[in-house]
Amino acid sequence: MRLAATARGLAGAWFHGQKHGPTGDEPWQEDPQHPVLREAASQLDAYFARRLRQFDLPLDLATGTPFQQRIWQALCGIGHGQTVSYGELARRVGQPAAVRAVGAAIGRNPLSIVVPCHRVIGKGGALTGYAGGLERKTALLQVEG
Repeated sequence: MRLAATARGLAGAWFHGQKHGPTGDEPWQEDPQHPVLREAASQLDAYFARRLRQFDLPLDLATGTPFQQRIWQALCGIGHGQTVSYGELARRVGQPAAVRAVGAAIGRNPLSIVVPCHRVIGKGGALTGYAGGLERKTALLQVEG
């Protein structure tokens, strides 16, 4: 994964080859000693080892529109091992008719796993749409049991 942080917190966590990932034109500097990046890497390791159920990191969601930020915050309220449909998430944010807009905002989530967009599924439980690929979405849901 590629991680990015600002002074405010973790700003990105992308799989290699993920849709809507960094382009390489961002003004970020490599800093493997950045405390947020180190903690994020440690927590991701613990998550994959099934020792961590909830991330505890400062997040910087400023790259999103206000609507996207609202959706990304709502994603953080979906518990470990739980799933919700796109329609249910749209209802939770008070926008029941905006299912497609909610889906588009989820697709632009810059913090894969940490902001758990993999926990959103299609109507009837179908595994649909994941910028990191459906095989990763399936694997993440299996990690969570």
